[in-house]
Amino acid sequence: MRESKQVEFKAQWNDEHLKTICAFANSEGGIIYIGVDDKGNPIGIANIDKLLEDIPNKILSKLGVIADVDVEIVKGQEVIKIKVEKSEVPISYDGKFYIRTGSTIQQLSGNELVRFMLKKQRISWDSLPSEAGVDEVDIETIERFKRMAKKRLPEISEEDSIEKILKNLELVKEDKLTNAGLLLFGKKPQKYIHGAGARVGRFKTPTIILDTIDVSGNLFKQLDGLMEAIKKHLNVRFEIKGIEREDIWDYPLEAIREAVINALIHRDYLSLADIQIKIYDNKIWFFNPGKLPEEITIEMLKQDHGSIPRNRHIAYVFFLAGLIEKWGSGTKRMVELCREAGLPEPEFKEEGGFVVEFYKDIYTEEYLAKLGLNERQIRAVMYVKEKGKITNKEYQGICNISKATATRDLTELVNMGIFSICGEGKRTLHYILMNQK
Repeated sequence: MRESKQVEFKAQWNDEHLKTICAFANSEGGIIYIGVDDKGNPIGIANIDKLLEDIPNKILSKLGVIADVDVEIVKGQEVIKIKVEKSEVPISYDGKFYIRTGSTIQQLSGNELVRFMLKKQRISWDSLPSEAGVDEVDIETIERFKRMAKKRLPEISEEDSIEKILKNLELVKEDKLTNAGLLLFGKKPQKYIHGAGARVGRFKTPTIILDTIDVSGNLFKQLDGLMEAIKKHLNVRFEIKGIEREDIWDYPLEAIREAVINALIHRDYLSLADIQIKIYDNKIWFFNPGKLPEEITIEMLKQDHGSIPRNRHIAYVFFLAGLIEKWGSGTKRMVELCREAGLPEPEFKEEGGFVVEFYKDIYTEEYLAKLGLNERQIRAVMYVKEKGKITNKEYQGICNISKATATRDLTELVNMGIFSICGEGKRTLHYILMNQK
């Protein structure tokens, strides 16, 4: 027996243990063993009959929770087992709320308590009324939404009033814009919701900043502003295909746009931190102050998965506007677009919030190692990046290996789509990077 997120040992009963029961009820439920020491050894307990009567009554009167309290024999010792089920409503102990984190108890306060209460009551923050009235709506944005939503909301009309549109979208409550309504269509949401902005920076190194652009306004305007700020610091080249010119950017702009929209929709607006986008020479780093839902893992993001939007009303309006195709597909789309462009897959992380990183160069030592290349093969790729090409004989000399080993290594690089073979005949045969071809 050992303690865990859902198991706790207590040598004897104390009313302070009601705090633990409160935390279990507010989390995933759990079991408390009374009469077991910290190491999981049963030591028994005195007055067991009285405790079997007192404990359930105290739990009910103090917490409003009915727990299963019974005797269990462990290694010949009688111990009390208190089984607590997960509660669907918030539970407090002496006016305070607790949850279970690992094998510890955490008291909730401030924004953490607000998030907890909303989640327990199945209320999304963006559905709550704000302090802003309908007069705070930006008419230009509403008119733009009418045009954008025509395909998915055919009943919408150019003649529809602001009040009708907001009411139909459930963005007005008690004559006030909801938080979603304010963020989506407000003239200046940051006047009421602090930290609801975004920032783009051009970095040479993590400590050398070349440019900073702050973006504010409603979410439609932030999307436009963020995309323009990012494009300002990206390279673009032109290719003629047929009679048309195609712009080729450092990164697929559709993937970057998906990342921006993902941040705007899913960020935690109770946080005072801005959305942050850092552009380096070789990568773009996105930070969104909002962790993944418990039901979604990092591994699920690169495949089909369900969607549990933190801000349901914001996500729905973006869907109606045609800015997202379907919920839960954005991260997978980013991966597919980068693959199609011959770039590394973006990385998804949780680092105080949600992070997405796009990499410009597929031929980095770190990324090549992830693909499973050995040290010799990585050295060959670095050599070709510098020299433009490599022959079998050059590879043998660089790595001090036999011709058979060199041929095997180079063939693997060709089969993996990293190298391409050029030249005719043994004398002119050489290898280049696939994207050079």
